Amino acid sequence: MRPSGRTTDTLREISIETNVTKHAEGSCLIKCGDTHVLCTASLEGRVPPWIKGSGLGWVTAEYGMLPRATTTRNRREAAAGKQSGRTQEIQRLIGRSLRAGVDRVALGERQITIDCDVIQADGGTRCASITGGWVALRLAVNKLLKAGDIKEDPLTDHVAAVSCGIYAGQPVLDLDYAEDSEAGTDANFVMTGSRGLIEIQSSAEGATFSRDEFNALLDLAEKGVDDLVAAQKAAVA
Repeated sequence: MRPSGRTTDTLREISIETNVTKHAEGSCLIKCGDTHVLCTASLEGRVPPWIKGSGLGWVTAEYGMLPRATTTRNRREAAAGKQSGRTQEIQRLIGRSLRAGVDRVALGERQITIDCDVIQADGGTRCASITGGWVALRLAVNKLLKAGDIKEDPLTDHVAAVSCGIYAGQPVLDLDYAEDSEAGTDANFVMTGSRGLIEIQSSAEGATFSRDEFNALLDLAEKGVDDLVAAQKAAVA
């Protein structure tokens, strides 16, 4: 039995509330069980210097956790004077994951920055950030299309992410913290709505896992991403 009482192939309850901030061109609050992330998309009429003049757009991301997103207070990274290696790794993952679903020629020479701020953490914050980040990106792109600033939709597919793992000897979908902290194997799958693989992060946490177990995790991830994409579609409809 999972601590939450869920079956092995069941996501935590998903909620995506859109347009939750006044100024951002796209925003949503995504809740995956007790993991809550505020995602905003900001449009800028510039691109990084290394692609200036190329005609290509850029999508990037920043990620952070509020001090009391977890059971004990974490010091603000700004107070420490630098971002942790974990933060840098996650925001790079979010950025490259979302770019995988973008036609940068169609986007034109502009940048969209996705900010993902974890309000409450109970495992899977990077996956929730990617899934919610796509919704914020979709809303921002809709504004560009409505204004006539771009002629064709640069978003080629949905992008969503989910965690899977081996918990108590069984492959399970969408780990919460209680499972993640005890899992023998932990994996994050980033996929498109058409089940194209973007990135897999997988590691054994004490015992190795077999090819068959990995295949079982991938099967669970495909089901989970299907459900997340359905939630994205409902949110932006």
